[in-house]
Amino acid sequence: MKLILKISLLTFWVFTLNFFSCQQVPNISINDLSGNKLNISKIDSSQPVVLSFWATWCLPCLEELNAISEKYDDWKKEANFSMYAISTDDARTSSKVKTIVKSKGWAYEILFDPNQNLKRALNINTIPHTVLIHKGKIVYSHVGYSPGDEDELIAKIKECYRY
Repeated sequence: MKLILKISLLTFWVFTLNFFSCQQVPNISINDLSGNKLNISKIDSSQPVVLSFWATWCLPCLEELNAISEKYDDWKKEANFSMYAISTDDARTSSKVKTIVKSKGWAYEILFDPNQNLKRALNINTIPHTVLIHKGKIVYSHVGYSPGDEDELIAKIKECYRY
């Protein structure tokens, strides 16, 4: 029974890795803090691009974005990449986004996905969820946050330069 469970989990893991590594970036536009539209598929991904899905009410999301923020300047010296924190807040909570971003001092760009069109297109069910895009394809995807996960993210960003 344990062997069957292990094989099932391994199969699921391999399928998930293959699914995300082959998935194209969807052709969806969302707004930035100023209301300007940005088409996700048009972002230059010749350099790595991080999409971090979050919401104001999600404490692990805020912890992850704060941890990344603490290391962000050092990371930018180590690797050339872009980062977008994509708020999935709906109409009830989206008014809090600008206040939180300002109080936290996050240096990366903030985008809004209030109808969760991008989130659905990427088959994201749970936040926090971080996606790494390189050369138009998703090369890494991570669900949840535990302290230290941000170190794995920078390692994955650096791996993009090997290929």
